[in-house]
Amino acid sequence: MTRFRKFTSGAVLVALVGSGAAALYAQGPPAAGRGRGPAAFAGPGGRGFAAGFALGQLDLSDAQKQQIRDITKRHREQSQPVVQRLQQAMEAQRAAIEAMPVNEALVRSAAQDLAAVQADMAVEQARLHSDIFAVLTVEQQEKARQLEAQAKAKAQERRQRGGQRPQKRQV
Repeated sequence: MTRFRKFTSGAVLVALVGSGAAALYAQGPPAAGRGRGPAAFAGPGGRGFAAGFALGQLDLSDAQKQQIRDITKRHREQSQPVVQRLQQAMEAQRAAIEAMPVNEALVRSAAQDLAAVQADMAVEQARLHSDIFAVLTVEQQEKARQLEAQAKAKAQERRQRGGQRPQKRQV
């Protein structure tokens, strides 16, 4: 897999996971007898993530939770055309890459189209992030910044390890 395809796949995955996580959080608590709900998939502590925040750790009020549900629902509806364009651009690029013989102009054009759609998706994600951030109190915003910094530090640490697994301790 080429470096560009890895990057593209990663960007799409991040966009879809972020949108999906926001959608799961927006569903609210489960009805009685329906299981543990969206937080069950979020890992230890049941922390749901949306727009880069660990919202489950911010002690949101019920009104804030409802506002965030409304924001994520609106974002999901507004970004649907961008998601469809992204899928089409990815398919077009894949077709251009796989075409024989290689048509460099077609590949470049498809890559540029894909990059433009990815930029649109990044703007949508930034809007979601900003809209949710505006709902938070000053204290919650500060805690969200701290949590984001911690997540970035962990991600950087994983990148530096290069996927190496920690050494097992000898007992």
